[in-house]
Amino acid sequence: MRAFLLALVLWCPLVHAGIEAREFSSPDEKARYLHFTAELRCPKCQNQNLADSNAPIAADLREQVYRLLREGRTDEEIVEFMVSRYGEYVLYKPRMEPRTWLLWGGPFLMLGAGTLVAVLMLRRARVRAASAPVLDEDERARLARILGEETPR
Repeated sequence: MRAFLLALVLWCPLVHAGIEAREFSSPDEKARYLHFTAELRCPKCQNQNLADSNAPIAADLREQVYRLLREGRTDEEIVEFMVSRYGEYVLYKPRMEPRTWLLWGGPFLMLGAGTLVAVLMLRRARVRAASAPVLDEDERARLARILGEETPR
């Protein structure tokens, strides 16, 4: 029984989980590392940043970010390196370029279109309500007889 429990513990994923220990030369360098791992997207995972992803490619990218920081690269150089290797998808916040204008402006266009549709629908409803025919006394009496009610006052 002990052998079974020992084998179970050794196969437990928590035992095999690796911890990435990194040494930084300054608190600023560590802050930059944490910023990049939070702002860069894992190419394999859908909507996970490098810090949260357990994918092997994310571990490789974290290592590359660490290496680039240790080499003294600037933030722009690190971003350019990642984009040149993995494409714009690696950025959580895409750059403002002509090909991404629709991405940035699309929500505002949709909000404007929805507001316009709502205003037009309300205006049409008001016009219909205002132009609805008003019943005279004879028509009201006839309607009341049809519905089996008393004559309205």
